[in-house]
Amino acid sequence: MKPSDAMTRSPWSEMLRRVCRWIAAAFLAAFACGKVSAQDLEPRAYSNSPTGLTFAIGGYAYSKGSVNTDPALPVDNVSIEAHTAVFALATTLNVFGKSGKIDLIVPYSSLAAEGLVLGVRRERLVSDFGDPLFRFSVNFYGAPALTMEEFSGYRQDLIIGASLRVGAPLGHYDEDKLVNIGAHRWSFRPEIGISKAIGRFTIELAPGLTFYTDNGDYLSGRTREQEPLFATQLNVSYVFSPGCWVAVNGSYFVGGGTIVDGVENNDEVEGGRIGATLALPVNRYHSVKIYALRGYNARRNADLDAIGIAWQYRWGGGF
Repeated sequence: MKPSDAMTRSPWSEMLRRVCRWIAAAFLAAFACGKVSAQDLEPRAYSNSPTGLTFAIGGYAYSKGSVNTDPALPVDNVSIEAHTAVFALATTLNVFGKSGKIDLIVPYSSLAAEGLVLGVRRERLVSDFGDPLFRFSVNFYGAPALTMEEFSGYRQDLIIGASLRVGAPLGHYDEDKLVNIGAHRWSFRPEIGISKAIGRFTIELAPGLTFYTDNGDYLSGRTREQEPLFATQLNVSYVFSPGCWVAVNGSYFVGGGTIVDGVENNDEVEGGRIGATLALPVNRYHSVKIYALRGYNARRNADLDAIGIAWQYRWGGGF
């Protein structure tokens, strides 16, 4: 999650903050009745921030959607409804003179899944911690490491960066269940980020490739492999005032076919996500982010939707 910028207290900024709150109300009204499912659209991930800042984030997301199942299994029409709480910590770094960041994200989910097993409707209810995510990112062009005092004179032009996100198999997992909160395997996603500022607009492109280790306890002892999944996202954001911005996002993904005990399944996925994010400053230390998205799977028509809110508190770095 991207840290918010420093605030100003001029009357003009106060008016813009009120406009942002009106926009927030419109966003909530537009998506309150929608179907939702948490996905990965993150605008402004590669913008610059002062070094030495620490961020604590708490969030909630409601999600609902369909699930692609292993074609070799007698399971069909699986859908999931989830309530997820997210806890995260992030800190900005000086990486050999370039700005960097380390993130830790820990989700806790309550899932309700239902589907047909051999033609008979079955349900599964489970609540527990999911797999934590660790990410290290660095902007190696256009975003030098700056102190809070130096950052006041910084203006973004072109930023090029990279990140590595790692998912650890520490979440709840039942080896005899098809639907789980944890994945029981490691994942690694290297990504490149390109961010260009044009006036108050910022355009960001971030292609990445996720690799997975094998799950050796898939459905009571089977080995499940998964091919890499390619995904790219495009974000366009507009800054109303420092810390107050809105973004529209879109992504495309393809790949991720699975192999179970050496038998290849015809389950490669392809699809996309569209969404919007609104960031609102509350005061110098607190901010709120509201987001919503809608997704689809081009090959299996598996709809999914999500809406969520996150609260952020920041400190340190001379702030």
